[in-house]
Amino acid sequence: MSQYDARIDAYIEQAADFAKPVLLHLRQLIHKACPNVIETWKWSFPNFDYAGATLCSMAAFKQHCSFGFWKGAILPDPDGILTIKDREAMGNLGKITRLQDLPPDAVLIKYLHAAMYLNETGAKVPKKKPTNDTRAELITPADFHTALTVSPLALQHYEQFSYSHRKEYIQWIEEAKTDATRQKRIAQAVEWIQVGKSRNWKYQQ
Repeated sequence: MSQYDARIDAYIEQAADFAKPVLLHLRQLIHKACPNVIETWKWSFPNFDYAGATLCSMAAFKQHCSFGFWKGAILPDPDGILTIKDREAMGNLGKITRLQDLPPDAVLIKYLHAAMYLNETGAKVPKKKPTNDTRAELITPADFHTALTVSPLALQHYEQFSYSHRKEYIQWIEEAKTDATRQKRIAQAVEWIQVGKSRNWKYQQ
């Protein structure tokens, strides 16, 4: 049975008028596609969990909404709707300003079912490791980048960080021993990065 979260009710109610129908529609489709989905609150925006892992998330900003599949980097894309993949700026569907910006319901439900299958089978987004050839090879893990993309301010700060600051966050997240610890570190990282803090800000003068 689906589990609803009152915090998401409040989030939608407080969203801009253009965003409310988009968020309501996405929420409805997610529950229709995945009757056992669990709503939750992570990184200050709505998330939806299934089979012990995050399935997808949505967020509203002043002039647009975003929607992302947590494992979008490995999600099949037969209809070509994932025009924005794991290295781009806003979720998996770009900037959404109206219902017409969303894919057809049947298509989005198909993708939700595919994302559910990834969770059911325990599929993992491959962890990319930088090579020693050049500093420019530093690659942000897909799940960390997904969390950053939902907060334009955090993404902006992160991209402006020095190589060493980005590396410190990536290493901290990659060193997590369990998925639960990894997700907590990602959430903490996004919170700090949103206000421009480096990983070791507590120890800096």
